[in-house]
Amino acid sequence: MPWRREARLVEPRRPVSSKVLELETAKEILAEVFHARPGEVEEMIQRRLAERSWAEEERGLWPERFWIETL
Repeated sequence: MPWRREARLVEPRRPVSSKVLELETAKEILAEVFHARPGEVEEMIQRRLAERSWAEEERGLWPERFWIETL
């Protein structure tokens, strides 16, 4: 019969976090706005994160850990 299809195994989909979906959507928007490829968008994000990290270090924030040596 034409409406019957061959049975096949359907694997369950992994739940996707709403934050992951937001990030992917934001990347797509950035790619469209800046006429960039996905790899370039990823590079832009990584560069921005590095700049932010450097700026926080410059403000004199304490490191996560530090050692005090006694003599």
